[in-house]
Amino acid sequence: MTLTKVQTASRPTRAELLARVPGFAAEVATGAAERDLSRELPFKAFERFRQLELGTLRIPVALGGPGGSVADYIEMIAAIGAADSNVAHALRSHFNYVENVILSEPRERDAGAIELILSGKLFGGAHTEQGTARPGQVTTTIVRQGDTYRLNGRKWYATGTAFSDFASFSALDEHGQAVGVLLPVDRHGITILDDWDGMGQRLTASGGVILENVEVFPHEFTRRSLDNLVGRHCSTLRQLHLAASAAGAVRNVLSDGLSYVSRQARSAAHSMAETATQDPFVQQVIGEIAANSFAIDTAVAAAASALDRTVAVLNRGNEAEIEDALIASALSTARAQLVLGQLGLRSAERLFDLGGGSATSRNNNFDRHWRNIRTVLNHNPLLHKARVVGDYLLNGTTIHLKEGKVF
Repeated sequence: MTLTKVQTASRPTRAELLARVPGFAAEVATGAAERDLSRELPFKAFERFRQLELGTLRIPVALGGPGGSVADYIEMIAAIGAADSNVAHALRSHFNYVENVILSEPRERDAGAIELILSGKLFGGAHTEQGTARPGQVTTTIVRQGDTYRLNGRKWYATGTAFSDFASFSALDEHGQAVGVLLPVDRHGITILDDWDGMGQRLTASGGVILENVEVFPHEFTRRSLDNLVGRHCSTLRQLHLAASAAGAVRNVLSDGLSYVSRQARSAAHSMAETATQDPFVQQVIGEIAANSFAIDTAVAAAASALDRTVAVLNRGNEAEIEDALIASALSTARAQLVLGQLGLRSAERLFDLGGGSATSRNNNFDRHWRNIRTVLNHNPLLHKARVVGDYLLNGTTIHLKEGKVF
C-alpha cells in the first residue's frame, strides 16, 4: 500500500468533518465581541481550524478528500460567521484557491497543491493595489535575477493572509505580462501589515502586504488561469462566500438579541407587559429579525445549490450546459446578495429596538454587526448587481455576468 493510500484512509469523512463545525463555531464565538473591541486578531481560531482539517472539506474523494459539496462549505462558512464573521470572511481566499485547484486540469494545478491542502495548509493572497488609475491594475513587478526572480510591490486587501501558510500574488513580468506566484508567507521580504482601517470586519487582516525583493523560484509561478470557465465559477463562489459570512452575522444578530432580552432588557415604559420577553413590541422585533435571517439563509442556500450544479456540468464538459449553469449561478448569487443588502442591514439596525440606552453599550458591541455587514456589502456595488439582474431579465443581456469579476 502506498503512502498516499495510508494517509487517505486516515482522513475524516465528510460527515465527520461537518460534525466538527458546531464545536468549532462555539469556540470561535467565545470572546468574539471582546476581540472586536480590542482588535485582537483571531490567530487561535485558525490554528484550531487547521487541527480540525476543515480546510479540506471541498477536496473530492477521488483526490483523497472528504468530498464535501459547495452547499456543505457555504453552510459551514455561515455557521462560523454566526460565531464571528471575521473568521468566516478571512477563509475566503483559502476556499477560492481550493475550488480552483480541484476543478482545474491536473496540468494546470500548482505543484503539490492537493497534498498541501490535505496536510492542513491555508492559502491567502493579495492582488489589488491602491493608488492605481482603475481597479485591477497591477504595478508590482517580477524580474529575473540569475536562476531565480525578485518580486517587488505593495498589495492591498490581503484578507486572511496573516493567518495563512501560502499566499498568491499578481505581478507584471519584464515583458509587461501579468503573472501569478504562490509563495510561503514566511519568505524573507514578505511583510504582512495589520493596517486595515475599515469600520467593520476589523479582524480579517485585510490590509496591506509589502513585497520587498522577495526571491521567487521558477516552480512557484502559478499555472492556473483566472479568466476561463473555472475562473468564472470561482468568481461567483467568492461572492457567495462573502454573502454566507454576512448571513452568519445576521444569525448572530438574532442570537445576540435573544440573549440580550433574556439577560438584561426591560419592558418598555408604557408596555403592559411585566417582562421584556412578554412585551409584544420586543416579540415583534425578534420575529422580524428571525424571518429576515431565514430569508437570507434560504437565498444563500439556493445560490450554493446553483454552484453545485455548475460543478456537476463542468465535470461533464458540455459547453452550452456549462454556460447556462454559470449564468444561473451568477444570477442566484447576485439575488442572494441583494436580499442580504436589504434584510441584513435592517436586522442589524432593528436589534437596537429591543432595549433602551443599554443596548448601545460598548460592552455589548452590538454595532459590530451593522458595521460588519455593511463592510462586506461594500466589496461590490449592489446597485450594479441589481441593474445587471434587471437588464438580464428585461433584455437577456449577459455581458457583465460573463466577466468573472463582479459576479
